[in-house]
Amino acid sequence: MKEGFVVVDRLSIPSDFGSIRQVENLVDDVCNRLEVNEDYYGNVLIAVTEAVNNAIEHGNGIGSELNVDLSVGDKESDFCFSVKDHGRGFDFNNLPDPTAPENIEKENGRGIFLMKSLSEEVVFDDNGSNVSIYFTKF
Repeated sequence: MKEGFVVVDRLSIPSDFGSIRQVENLVDDVCNRLEVNEDYYGNVLIAVTEAVNNAIEHGNGIGSELNVDLSVGDKESDFCFSVKDHGRGFDFNNLPDPTAPENIEKENGRGIFLMKSLSEEVVFDDNGSNVSIYFTKF
């Protein structure tokens, strides 16, 4: 999380897709509490749940003994969700383009593209095992 953001919430969930409901509840609560423009809610929900799904599946290998840790940062007109898994990370600088003709019909490979398209900025740390997704409130 960038400097200047104050952590206002945390959540740790098991690496189980059934835990996504807790993440959805956190997004609901944060968007209400921080008075985020309701038009942005869907973007936040999709981007954050996609990051958590990636952390569960690719980072932690759906190992329910491992947790996915979320933190929420707040700063004036912006906020962010940071999602951390316990994996080794990945090469986030060399991802295939999901809009390329050879990838367009593939079932996977759109998560990071979606996160980047629906947010203001996506920042990877710790070799990609920690992703921070930044949004504007208004």
